[in-house]
Amino acid sequence: VQLVESGGGLVQAGGSLRLSCVLSGASLDDYTIGWFRQAPGKERERVSCINRRQGDIRYVDSVKGRFTISSDNAKSTVYLQMNSLKPEDTAVYYCAAAGALFKLWHLERSEYWGQGTQVTVSS
Repeated sequence: VQLVESGGGLVQAGGSLRLSCVLSGASLDDYTIGWFRQAPGKERERVSCINRRQGDIRYVDSVKGRFTISSDNAKSTVYLQMNSLKPEDTAVYYCAAAGALFKLWHLERSEYWGQGTQVTVSS
C-alpha cells in the first residue's frame, strides 16, 4: 500500500489549494483516509478524515467550514479542498490510511503514511 500526496504550494491568505492523495495497492473502501499536518516546531495534528464504507467524515474544529474532504473511488484518490487559507494553515500535509477510523482519528495512528506536501500561506 502506498500513498502519494500532491497539490501543495505557496498561496496568499484567503486563497485556495486542493490536495490530492492517491492510494495504490488497496481500495479506498478498505481504509479510513485522513489528512494530518505538521508545522515547524509543532506536533503533528489531525485535520480531516473520511471513511467511505461508514459514510463518516470528520474535521478538526479549526478547519470546519473552510476545508472539504472528498473521494473519487475510480481514481483511488482522496482530496482536501482548502479555502480561505490562513497563515496558521502553513504546514507539511500528510495523508494516512488506517484500517479503523478510531485508530486514525482518536489515536492519530495509521498503518500507512504518505511523504507529505508543503503548504505555505503568506500573509
